[in-house]
Amino acid sequence: MKEKRSDFANFQWVDLENPKLTELKEIIKPYGLNPHLLEDLLEVGHLPKLEKVGEFNFMILRAYSVKSNERLTTIPELSNKIGFFFTNEVLLTVHQKPFHFLEEVTGHFEDPESLILKITEKMLATYQAPADWLSEEMDRFESDIFLGRKKRFSVESLYFAKAKARACKKVLLLTQTLLLHLSVQPSNEGQLQDLKETAASLILQFEDFLDEANSLLNIYLSSTSQKTNEVMKLLTIFSAFFLPLTFLVGVYGMNFKFMPELSWEYGYFLIVGVMASICLTLYVKFKRSGWL
Repeated sequence: MKEKRSDFANFQWVDLENPKLTELKEIIKPYGLNPHLLEDLLEVGHLPKLEKVGEFNFMILRAYSVKSNERLTTIPELSNKIGFFFTNEVLLTVHQKPFHFLEEVTGHFEDPESLILKITEKMLATYQAPADWLSEEMDRFESDIFLGRKKRFSVESLYFAKAKARACKKVLLLTQTLLLHLSVQPSNEGQLQDLKETAASLILQFEDFLDEANSLLNIYLSSTSQKTNEVMKLLTIFSAFFLPLTFLVGVYGMNFKFMPELSWEYGYFLIVGVMASICLTLYVKFKRSGWL
């Protein structure tokens, strides 16, 4: 376990990284925290939440914590959480994975709320990189579809991108709900409002990607279906030409003893003429109907 204590003028911040359950139980004893909260705190995939437990406020937030291009789809794979226990005198943060942005949280803070809001700002900022990456991916998907490079388009890549966007959107929606229910002192209301706007902006970016991805997938499936229809159309035309010709060839290929046309001097030229007439008639018909 890695423990870091920071003393401010009006409160103390205790940051715990990767604590074991027994260690955590010993640490929370002096604060009178309910040990049952540790179940939520140590659950890997727990979603953002906010609740009041005695004199302590308990909050869980999740930060995006993997590379943008990694093919991961679930919330526990894409993000890691930080648990917050706080009163007016102390802030206790607990997380299993290291967060580099916690080292960047420096300066003077009047109360735990302002520090929590600053950490939340850093956590929300982690979602900007995947949002930008997804926007770039959408530009690439669109160019592959509309500029004739469909062979480069990957439905599998689009699936992973959509799954990532859905997971991020879900976490941000829960975070936004949490921020809407979070009460702070009047001096921190401006900072809280900025966080609400940041969360809303990120949600819109992921929603835009999901809408565009669904539209793009429909376009791709439609174009693929159209291409299949064109192939079937071509095969139908060929079949229409060769079916009557094959019938004639089959008839005159039979080995009956009495077939007058076989012994007629102009029989061959008649059959060829009939076949040519059939082809010409079909060609004119298809041409007028717009199939050719």
